[in-house]
Amino acid sequence: MTHVPIIVVTGATSGIGQLAAIELARRGAHIVFIARNEARAATTRATIEAAAPGTRVDVHYADFANLDTVASAAHEISSSYERIDVLINNAGIHAFEQRITTDGFAEMIAVNYVAPWLLTNILRKKMIESAPSRIVTVASEASRRAGDFVPRRAILDRTPFTRLGSSKMYGQTKLMNIMFSLELARQLQATGVAVNCLCPGFNVTGLGRELGFAAVLERVLRTLNIGNPERGAGIIVKLATDPEFGLVSGGYFSVKDTKPLVPIAAGNDISARKELWSITSALLSERWPVPAAP
Repeated sequence: MTHVPIIVVTGATSGIGQLAAIELARRGAHIVFIARNEARAATTRATIEAAAPGTRVDVHYADFANLDTVASAAHEISSSYERIDVLINNAGIHAFEQRITTDGFAEMIAVNYVAPWLLTNILRKKMIESAPSRIVTVASEASRRAGDFVPRRAILDRTPFTRLGSSKMYGQTKLMNIMFSLELARQLQATGVAVNCLCPGFNVTGLGRELGFAAVLERVLRTLNIGNPERGAGIIVKLATDPEFGLVSGGYFSVKDTKPLVPIAAGNDISARKELWSITSALLSERWPVPAAP
């Protein structure tokens, strides 16, 4: 009997996440995606099923700005499937003003970093039990705009910012994605779980959803063939499925020919990565405990 891989995807209701989910479904995967909006979830399910007739598509609901819903969805997913072959952490936002979540985090930090950290660690035991398996996280070379990075200050940062000042915080969240992925890879050595992250390059799909002129700009860029989202989706699919990336762990890869990238200083510092992990774990563990891994 042919094994049908079960692939969990976040951020699949639009952009490169949806394109990746469609391609993975075409390749025979059972797609499990997390959505916050029922209407968009229904549209996404229909789109995937139309592109890959006969594929199994399941939806679970969570709002990444609300960690209670993330934990609930993670436990639901863990108990619903015998195994998880691939977890793709793709969901993210670039906010142009500071908003604070009900859990007390800056929204960008919650959605881009804290939520995927929590989701992954609740599913960690299942991923180990499912080995060989993979965890793929979408980071970005925008991390190079993170500035001076101090782990505790960064994760707790709630400083107001303007549209022009938003890039630094976005960059810090993408740097935290890299640090999280590389530290998780270190922790999961010899478990059979391959953990890698990537920069998808510039993609026009979903560009600046909070910008009023985003739709017009996206059409112009598409006409000029700039920022083709198929490239960003393609590297996600590669890391999730290509045999060579099942044997590599702890990598950070470019959309350009999947070449290895070297993160900026904090991302390349094992002690900083451990510190960020420890702080995140301490902030979350009391309210959202993570199942013990085997």
